[in-house]
Amino acid sequence: MQQADGTWGHSMLTIPSTRAEHFEGIGTIIAVRRLLEYGWDRDTPPLVHARRVLFRLLAEDDDPDYLFEFAAAKGAHDEDMSRRSRAILREAAAATLAQAGYEGDPRLRGAARRIVERVSSYLRSPLAQKPFVRVGNQHVLPVEAAPPSMYLLFMLAYMPLFRTEHHDAMALLYHHLSQQLPRQEPLQLIGKKAVSQPHLVLGDLLPNRNVADTDVVFSITWLELMARLGFLRKNDNWGKLYDRFLDDRDAQGVWHPHKGLSAVRSSNPILWPMYPLEDHMSGDERWTDVTFRLGLIGRLMGRGIDVV
Repeated sequence: MQQADGTWGHSMLTIPSTRAEHFEGIGTIIAVRRLLEYGWDRDTPPLVHARRVLFRLLAEDDDPDYLFEFAAAKGAHDEDMSRRSRAILREAAAATLAQAGYEGDPRLRGAARRIVERVSSYLRSPLAQKPFVRVGNQHVLPVEAAPPSMYLLFMLAYMPLFRTEHHDAMALLYHHLSQQLPRQEPLQLIGKKAVSQPHLVLGDLLPNRNVADTDVVFSITWLELMARLGFLRKNDNWGKLYDRFLDDRDAQGVWHPHKGLSAVRSSNPILWPMYPLEDHMSGDERWTDVTFRLGLIGRLMGRGIDVV
C-alpha cells in the first residue's frame, strides 16, 4: 500500500475507518509507528523509503506540498491554520523518528531542541499558570500558548540522552503533567477561530481510578509514557493505578478487566498505531496487548518479570 514517494495515501495522521478491512486509508506517520510497534527494524525497505519525507517534515518552512491532509482547498489558504498544521506534523514526525531510533541524528536533535525550548519558555511564563483567556463566550488558549503535546511526550520518551541534556526542561514538564487538569477543553485561538487542539496536554490526564477505568487503553499508554520518561516512580498516584492494574491479573499473570469479558477499546486516534496489535480480538487474544504493556512498564521501571 506504500506509494512511490514513500508515503501511504499521501497523508500523515489519517487512520483507517472502522469499516476498512485492512489498513485502507492509513497515513504515513501512523503506518510507520504501527510497523515499529510490530517490531520492524528501521532499516527495512518500507521504513527507509518513508524516512526521507519524515525528516523533510522537521524543516521549518512553508512549502504547501508538505501539509498533506491539512492542506486547504484551492483558493482557501489560511496561513494561521497552515502554521498550526506544520507544527503538528513536525512534532508527530519527530516522535516517529525518535521511536525509530534516530536520537543521534542532528536533524532530529535540532528539531527536538526547538520544540522543547518553545514548550519550556511557555511553562516558565505566567501564562502557564492561567492559560485560558475569554474570547466572546468561550475560554480559549491564546495563540502564543505552547503547552506540551502527546507527540512531544512520545518524542521525549524515546530520547533518553536528550532528556538528560535537558533536565531542567524535564523538571518543568513533570510539574506540568502532574498538576490538576483544567475543566476547559483545549481550544486555541488560531487567527480569529477557536480550534480544538485534542493533542495538547494541559495537566494530569490520569488523575484517578474512574478515569483509568473509562479508557483502559489510554491509561496503560499514559503509564508507559510516564515510565519511559522516568516520571512514574515519582508519582504515587500513577504508581498506585499501575499496581491496581497488576492486581487484575489472574494466577497465570494474564490481565482481565474488572467487569465483563469484552476486549477493551479506545476511540482516541493517537493510540491507533499501538492498540490492538493482535490480528483479532477474540478468545485469549483479547488480553494479550494489555498484559504485554503491563509487563513492559514493569521492565521500564526496573522490576523483574516472572515468567509463568
